[in-house]
Amino acid sequence: MNPNPIYYTPQHFEFADTVRKFVQKELMPYVNEWEESETFPKVLYKKAADIGLLGLGFDENYGGIAGTDAFHILLSSIELAKTGSGGLCASLLSHSIGAPPINHFASSEIKESVLTQILAGEKISALAITEPTGGSDVAALKTAAVRDGEDYILNGEKTFITSGIRADYYTVAVRTDPEAKGPNGISMILVDAHSEGISKSKLDKMGWWASDTAHLHFDNVRVPTKNLLGAENMGFLVIMNNFNMERFFLAASSYGFALTCYEEALEWAKERKTFGKRLVDHQVVRHKLVDMATRLTTTLALLEDTAYRLGQPELQGNELIAQICMLKNVATQTMQFCADAAVQTLGGMGFMRGTKSERIYRDVKVNMIGGGAEEIMKDLASRQLGY
Repeated sequence: MNPNPIYYTPQHFEFADTVRKFVQKELMPYVNEWEESETFPKVLYKKAADIGLLGLGFDENYGGIAGTDAFHILLSSIELAKTGSGGLCASLLSHSIGAPPINHFASSEIKESVLTQILAGEKISALAITEPTGGSDVAALKTAAVRDGEDYILNGEKTFITSGIRADYYTVAVRTDPEAKGPNGISMILVDAHSEGISKSKLDKMGWWASDTAHLHFDNVRVPTKNLLGAENMGFLVIMNNFNMERFFLAASSYGFALTCYEEALEWAKERKTFGKRLVDHQVVRHKLVDMATRLTTTLALLEDTAYRLGQPELQGNELIAQICMLKNVATQTMQFCADAAVQTLGGMGFMRGTKSERIYRDVKVNMIGGGAEEIMKDLASRQLGY
């Protein structure tokens, strides 16, 4: 599927080419090994930082890349998806959801000491919001932070935390006002992941094998009050501010993985022969490929329109939030359809570990759930549209 040229500059495509070369040299030769071993080397963070991948969307004063926009994120997501490893992409870029609250709401002192290290690939950032009893219902979180002099004392649990084992910093959602209900009384706070009182347990998953995912337990963890991100009891606004780009990134990645499935299926269909002719010469297979291409084309059009709107201040508001929710659902449904169609087209090979489509097939559901489940997205979109 070809990008619509009206949206892009030569700089966009130059960056995409840089990421493409990084993927081909640093990721593709090793991705199968990393999937099977359920990890990847930490040196990759530094290598990703060196090409500007970690700096997208962040303040250039602290290591971000100037002049970048949502189209850089879209193109880089497509290139990274060619690995077929959602876990690798998720953990390598876990800072993209863990660090924006630092970028937008931390003090300059915290940014200088923490954000610069994260964007340089020297430290790893993770977002810790989901709880065992909460899931997509952020307002129901129970992890508490009680002030004690110049510190907060944290107690509670977080689960399904991407990069939770290896992270150096957690951006944690906590309840600072126990009397407040729902989204009120929630704060965001930066926690040193090596603090006393934090225990971490590795979680085993259906997909995202190369990503470390953890359950966290906070037992009287002391955190300086200066680590508060934004105003106390106003953390829900910080969380909501973070969701738009997280969901856009998930949608862009989902499109990239869907495209990877389509390309693998098309290549196989052109080479594999059954009943004396290539698979692609069978009408039923051609129609399956066209169905994949149709969904990819429509998803890319919505992605590009949304990326454009994200860069226009006058277009921010409820309708854009609704569109991002719809985009995430459309893109993840496209990923689901293309992963299924690709595995079916590859037949027995599609069921074998080592093919991209097999890995992506296992990863589909986490994209449909992470960042807000499909049902939550529909309900949020309806509220934003005034239903």
